[in-house]
Amino acid sequence: MKSWSPYALLVVVAIALDQWIKHLVKSGLTFQEKVDLLPFLALFRTYNTGIAFSMFQSFGDTGLVVIAVLVVAFVLYLATRTPAGHAVARTGFALIIGGAVGNVIDRVAYGHVIDYILFHTPVWSFAVFNLADAFISVGAALVLFDELIGWRRQPKTSQD
Repeated sequence: MKSWSPYALLVVVAIALDQWIKHLVKSGLTFQEKVDLLPFLALFRTYNTGIAFSMFQSFGDTGLVVIAVLVVAFVLYLATRTPAGHAVARTGFALIIGGAVGNVIDRVAYGHVIDYILFHTPVWSFAVFNLADAFISVGAALVLFDELIGWRRQPKTSQD
């Protein structure tokens, strides 16, 4: 079980960092007031009552928490079946779990998820998201990257 220690620590750090930043946003950023940081990046506190891009709002808080818990359980299952040598995938799974748990905490505590990062241009803007969402996205990319590396490492069989 020692080999899981760094990944468990990463989950805890991801959750703590996500919740700390959301606390700062909640206490210091006016609701739905854009604060430009760069020409393409702003802080914009808003609430997401669904999952990514506000999907599944109709499921309600309980339904969304159940979905998130099932997803976390599935990711844990996949992580436990991942060989120790696949550090990239294990890191990805830890980030996915940390991000998902961070958002579940919001949903249980507030009935919504606190979002605050806005990428935009004068004619386009991306959905507002948070650090937990970024952890989930980066984690998924790491898992896919590890799969690609594994696929490329597999010995090629010649078909004569």
